[in-house]
Amino acid sequence: MSDHSAPSQQPYGRAYEQMLEKVRYDGAYPTREKAEQAVRLVLAGLGRQLTGDERVDLAARLPLEAARILTAQIPDTQPLTGWAFVKDLAARTGASLATTRWDTGSVFSAVAAYAGSELVTRILRQLPSGYALLFGRAELVQAA
Repeated sequence: MSDHSAPSQQPYGRAYEQMLEKVRYDGAYPTREKAEQAVRLVLAGLGRQLTGDERVDLAARLPLEAARILTAQIPDTQPLTGWAFVKDLAARTGASLATTRWDTGSVFSAVAAYAGSELVTRILRQLPSGYALLFGRAELVQAA
């Protein structure tokens, strides 16, 4: 008896492997392992910030392994600004702010490719200020 609802799982699915290669290439990481460390760190951090439909929709568009990292996190009750997000990740790893900012931009570039422009815009509307630059966009200004 076979379960047609679940695709056969390799150690990592092809889509996740492609995501890691995109992050490795865009971030100029020397190894796939370094790229994966960045992906895990940043997606876990994003999972602590993102809620609601945007979280669900993003998880649905990411490779399965990436979606699991994102959704395994319980959202924080106090969302962080983009800069505080980078500082929090740096504090968790002991890495420099510059390195952590680089990691964040590299991973968010891949996330944006999977999410698409419309979903990224919705995500940025939900998050506090400072995330647009991390996604490689100009900061959105809310009308009064």
